[in-house]
Amino acid sequence: MTTAPQHPSTSSSPDHSVTTSSAPLPSGTSTSPTPHQVWKRARGVLLVLGVLLLAGVVLAALQSGGRHGRLDPRSADPHGSRAVAELLKERGVTIRVVTTLAEATAATGPDTTLLVTSPNLLTPSQQRSLHSAATPSRGRTVLVAPGPPSLPALAPGVRAVPPSVPVTPREPGCPLPAAATAGRVELGGLRYTTSTPHDACYPTEDRPSLLRLTTSHAGDTVLLGAADLLHNERLAHQGNASLALQLLGSRPQLVWYLPSLDDPSATGTGSDGQDTTAGFLSHVPSGWIWGTLQLAVAAVLAALWRARRLGPVVTERLPVVIHASETTEGRARLYLRAGARDRAASTLRSATRARLASLLGVPAAQCDSPTALLPAVSTRLADTSPDLNSLLFGPTPSHDADLIRLADELDALEREVRAS
Repeated sequence: MTTAPQHPSTSSSPDHSVTTSSAPLPSGTSTSPTPHQVWKRARGVLLVLGVLLLAGVVLAALQSGGRHGRLDPRSADPHGSRAVAELLKERGVTIRVVTTLAEATAATGPDTTLLVTSPNLLTPSQQRSLHSAATPSRGRTVLVAPGPPSLPALAPGVRAVPPSVPVTPREPGCPLPAAATAGRVELGGLRYTTSTPHDACYPTEDRPSLLRLTTSHAGDTVLLGAADLLHNERLAHQGNASLALQLLGSRPQLVWYLPSLDDPSATGTGSDGQDTTAGFLSHVPSGWIWGTLQLAVAAVLAALWRARRLGPVVTERLPVVIHASETTEGRARLYLRAGARDRAASTLRSATRARLASLLGVPAAQCDSPTALLPAVSTRLADTSPDLNSLLFGPTPSHDADLIRLADELDALEREVRAS
């Protein structure tokens, strides 16, 4: 039986090419990358990222033991301050390292020297809180290289004089006992000027790099223009050790304050109600900001490169034009070989319903609805017409002969509707 399978497709002229198919499309196309191709493309990037991550972990592990920051009394690095801390301990001075404002203010007192290693890192709210706690304590406060961001709050009335000068050996030039005993010291950096009671030492062009301010509470504040004399690599030079020990060891307790961005008082709203997060970016090293910007630009360029690597879509003529009649016969043979009467019958009925709905003015979305299609067809047929529900929505034919009879009846029904 070779004629039955010719009915499943829609009727069309044999001179027209076919571009539709009722079979579902495959999930991918010939241009879709396979998992293996994706892996080959991405493995280079993943390898580089893995090497960078591993290198970072190794460097962090190697540097985690015994390495600390600049001016840290636990650090033996050239810019650390472990040497002066050990000398102070030998003289009986108790050293306490703190990293938060709450710890620093709580430790102030008449028997305490408060060393602030990075006053410029403190937010305005932190600076005011620190000054309010340290001034009436009758202790000593040592500020390392305070500049314009911190001087108005921590040392009112003092102004930094630009520009900074090189750190070189300088003579005391003042009657301060600690400076007179130390003699020649390596100082420089920032220079200061003030009209309040003070001792001005180690001047350059009459502007001192060490300034000691006295207060009415019997305490004092010492400003150092540079931190070099506290570094391990410079402590043994000139009279650096002598001056450092006298400035930091004048009281039995030394609070070594290392300001940290993790301090809760450095984020959010300060005690005075002002927002203290505005200066966060100013605390981030410029190298990190530029590095992040460069990475962002590189990511955008990489995204554009990957998006355009296949080029624009190009239309291409098909190499072969397949006529509708050939497609119909080919699909019919496939249905016949597979014994797919159910699929063939479903295709015949679906195509007929779609054409009938178009002829009768039934919306295409309702062509498969018996309640919408059957009444419209019945109005166009004679009373002797076959059972429309069984014909258009009936069961699957059990034999090839039944399939042929179904195709003939559907053709007859469509002709009758067209003729009416």
